[in-house]
Amino acid sequence: MGLLDSVLGAAMGGQGGAAGGNAALLNAVVSLLGNDSAQGGLGGLVTKFQQSGLGDVVASWISSGQNMPVSADQLRGALGDDTLGQLARQSGGSPADVLGQLTQLLPQVVDQLTPQGQVPQGGLGNVSDLLGMLMRR
Repeated sequence: MGLLDSVLGAAMGGQGGAAGGNAALLNAVVSLLGNDSAQGGLGGLVTKFQQSGLGDVVASWISSGQNMPVSADQLRGALGDDTLGQLARQSGGSPADVLGQLTQLLPQVVDQLTPQGQVPQGGLGNVSDLLGMLMRR
C-alpha cells in the first residue's frame, strides 16, 4: 500500500496520530493544487518546478509514465520557504517533516489528479472536487 493509499485510508477512517498528520498534509497539498490557490494551482506548481530546472520531474508526475523522484532539497528549491511554511502550518508539522513527506506524497497526488497525462485546460478544480477525485481512485 502506497503513502497516498495510507493517507486516504486515514482521512476516510478518521485515524489520528501520524496518519492524521498525513491527512492534514494531503489537505494542504490539495489546497495548493486547487484552482482557488493563491499559488496558482497545478499550473503554478509546474511553473515553479520549470523555473527551478525540475520541469522534467513534474512532467513525469503528470504524464502516464513512471514518476521521477524528487529530493527534499529539490522540493525546497522549487516550492520556496514561504510555501513550505504555509504547508507546515496547515498540516501542523515542521517544515523538515513536511519536506520529507512531500517527496513521496506530492508526486503521487499530482499523478492521481492528472490521469489523462496532462494538466486540464481549466485547472484541476476546487479543493472539494480534488479530494473527491482522490477518494474515487
